[in-house]
Amino acid sequence: MVKARKYVVKKYFEGVPKRSDYEIVEYEIPPLKDGDVLVKTEWVSVDPYLRSYHRVHPVPYDQFSFQVGIVQQSKDPNFPVGSRIVSHKGWCDYAVINIAKDVRNYYLDVTYKLPDLKGMSPSIAIGTVGMPGLSAYFAFLEVCQPKAGETVVVTGAAGAVGSVVGQIAKIKGCKVIGFAGSDDKVEWLEKELGFDKAFNYKTADVQKELKAAAPNGVDSYFDNVGGEISSIIIGQMNKRGRVVVCGSISSYNEDQTKLPKATILQPSILGNELRIEGFLIPSYIDRWPEGIEQLITWIKNGQLKPTEHVTVGFDKIFDAFVGMLAGENIGKAVVKV
Repeated sequence: MVKARKYVVKKYFEGVPKRSDYEIVEYEIPPLKDGDVLVKTEWVSVDPYLRSYHRVHPVPYDQFSFQVGIVQQSKDPNFPVGSRIVSHKGWCDYAVINIAKDVRNYYLDVTYKLPDLKGMSPSIAIGTVGMPGLSAYFAFLEVCQPKAGETVVVTGAAGAVGSVVGQIAKIKGCKVIGFAGSDDKVEWLEKELGFDKAFNYKTADVQKELKAAAPNGVDSYFDNVGGEISSIIIGQMNKRGRVVVCGSISSYNEDQTKLPKATILQPSILGNELRIEGFLIPSYIDRWPEGIEQLITWIKNGQLKPTEHVTVGFDKIFDAFVGMLAGENIGKAVVKV
């Protein structure tokens, strides 16, 4: 039998997640049944949605997240030993997967064979070519419907989703303005990713700087954070501007009964006939192969740079998670198990 470990959430988070909210459980994996495959985890993803959706299951529950694993034993001819699988099995070092019988307990419980990454690291299948990159791709292109010459603003611009959005916007011929949480991130966005302008929202006068950077107004806004900064940006949008709400990082660790107040949006929405739409990636699951193919093509063509913040070690997954929530990562936060 194979001995395995997994992170189990034993207590709902209050504020920033704590190590004491988790327990690492050791257990033995029983012999495989027909249709089963045993996967050894290679890469684990840590993302903001793990915080915002932590109450979808009653405690205790196994910590879900995307991961890439390599098949060690197989009783499914479609997944031979040595092949790789992307799944939502989460923070564990081994997992048993049965494509035919596994029950979807959560809307992101999807499993598929690792795409042909043209020689790139399997880790990008849970980053730029995985759920975060696909969120950027479909949310921006389908909701914002960018046109060449338009001005696009991205918050959380140095994160896994925002950094891809900005690059896609440049591919589409847009002017791109990003907001991030440190001067290093601002420099990276401008010098490495080609953003036209970026600002540190913690030190900048957002209203003043945005007015100077986008004197003709904002056409599309990709919102990853919510809060007052979003109200300011939406207040400077053009007629029939488009807003896609992909996240609300500013509120994830807050008491949901005492959320921070922000300037009301209705005057701006009404006066400029804005379109604001929420986005959840499961709505596009049937189109993931299309997005994956295009993202890989852009990377291989040098038009899109996948950037990763790598933490090493199964025991470091929690640290990587909390660090990501604190904004320590540039690009996609992943853990090499």
